[in-house]
Amino acid sequence: MDRPPLELGAIRQGLDTTRVGQALELYPEIDSTNRRAAEWARGGAPDGAVVLAERQTAGKGRLGRRWFAPSQSSLLMSIVLRPRLEPLQAQRMTMICSLGAAQAIEGVTGLHPAIKWPNDLLLTGKKLGGVLTELGVSGGRLHYAIVGMGLNVNLDLCQLPDVMSPPTSLLSELGRAVDRQVLLLSILSRVDALYARFEAGWSPHADWRKRLDTIGRTVSVGEADGVVTGVAEDVDADGALLIRTSDGGVRRMLAGDVTLRGGRL
Repeated sequence: MDRPPLELGAIRQGLDTTRVGQALELYPEIDSTNRRAAEWARGGAPDGAVVLAERQTAGKGRLGRRWFAPSQSSLLMSIVLRPRLEPLQAQRMTMICSLGAAQAIEGVTGLHPAIKWPNDLLLTGKKLGGVLTELGVSGGRLHYAIVGMGLNVNLDLCQLPDVMSPPTSLLSELGRAVDRQVLLLSILSRVDALYARFEAGWSPHADWRKRLDTIGRTVSVGEADGVVTGVAEDVDADGALLIRTSDGGVRRMLAGDVTLRGGRL
């Protein structure tokens, strides 16, 4: 399949954002966009700076899992955000970016992605993309959040190794290729608009919750000291999952490894 590369000049020319993507780096290959974005953030990257790559040699998902994407098949990016938040509220940046990506995909393709708490994008119950947020914190203060996103766009699923999560791609769902540059510009525009609304006092909670695939399902959530099992009743304003356990109590989970109906998504 012909996979045209992303072009830095064309991306900059097509941007309609105020902050997100106004500072931009694009690499044909890099170890990890999150690593580079964190390095850039520590060196003073502005709010909304974006690192893009056509291929990652050490891309990762949650819990250290590898993220596989053949060159020029996907969208691989990390966004530097500097919100005025406490560290425990930083999941709101994951909410904004996953919601913005879902809205952009819907606008460009007509497909309707769901979100699996806390950070996966799903189509037909299969993983389309993932979001990995890493924080820069010192003295109890949040200095920056790096929101990394990987989306399977024109990815031939036959090229993937055996993986635990059943994957999908926009190519697989639509039966045709998607213009990655158009989709990228739409994602950056949506995230920029949502971030501006957030800074003005809006909460992404309600819109993000509507897309969640997790609410009402029986889940098992892994955490450092074991596994919590129960019914996912709701999510709060910070994106924490509220689980009703068998003893009638409610556990608040800020992050975790989620299994639904006995099968990992």
